[in-house]
Amino acid sequence: MDNHLPPIIDAQGLSSLFHDPNLIVIDASGGKEARHNYEQRHIDGALFADLETQLADTKSDPATGGRHPLPTASQFADTLAQLGITKTSHIVIYDDKHGSNAAARLWWMLRAIGHQQVQVLDGGLQAAEQYGLPINNSPVERRQVEPYAATDWLWPKANIDEVADAAQDANHIVIDVRDADRYQGLTEPLDLIAGHIPGAINVPYTTNLTPDGRFKSPTELRALYTDILGKKTAHQTIVHCGSGVTACHTLLAMASAGFDVPKLYVGSWSEWSRSGRPMATA
Repeated sequence: MDNHLPPIIDAQGLSSLFHDPNLIVIDASGGKEARHNYEQRHIDGALFADLETQLADTKSDPATGGRHPLPTASQFADTLAQLGITKTSHIVIYDDKHGSNAAARLWWMLRAIGHQQVQVLDGGLQAAEQYGLPINNSPVERRQVEPYAATDWLWPKANIDEVADAAQDANHIVIDVRDADRYQGLTEPLDLIAGHIPGAINVPYTTNLTPDGRFKSPTELRALYTDILGKKTAHQTIVHCGSGVTACHTLLAMASAGFDVPKLYVGSWSEWSRSGRPMATA
């Protein structure tokens, strides 16, 4: 793993940064009510990043990219400038679902264009409230900054053909981080068909968390993923979910544990299940 800030910060650590003029706090909560909820209550000074319109190119066909395909790196750079983010910004991201929707996705995107100073708030908005960080509904003024230069995604991604090959290759591992019921084909609340990619293993993202919704320690996560990967490396690993969002939670956990970051299959089940590829249950 590259030498940079620990990818996860607790509420006390965030509190100590409030004096830093380079600090930018981002609320990356997802769901239909996300913006409304942000307007009602957010960490003081936090800006809102919209998963649907800023962190994904949702105009694309889900059959050729999934429900939340990445925008181009240059489009994302425009979003960063709109949020007042520069190369020197220290960004702390949170959401209302323990980092899975979509704080970890924004963390991955920032790291994937080369931004070093970015962390996810452990426990999200709930942890901020419990610690006593200021929460309010005050409007936040965005800083006027120069354009953010980024032209390409630098972190590894896998396409659907790579996933198909890796899932049937004993030298690779494909990890599906969705809930077990979705993996087993018992329910599918978001996509057209229930099931999983044949050959993929199920390690729900919640495995990364303690019962109170905080990330397990780096030592615990290291032991967990060392056991799961066996002799395989991160370079032989692909991680996916439903649409390339929650998968980033596991990539974040692995980064916290000191692993190199595996490939993200952005299209995930929402692309695979619409592509006519084989599907499995149980």
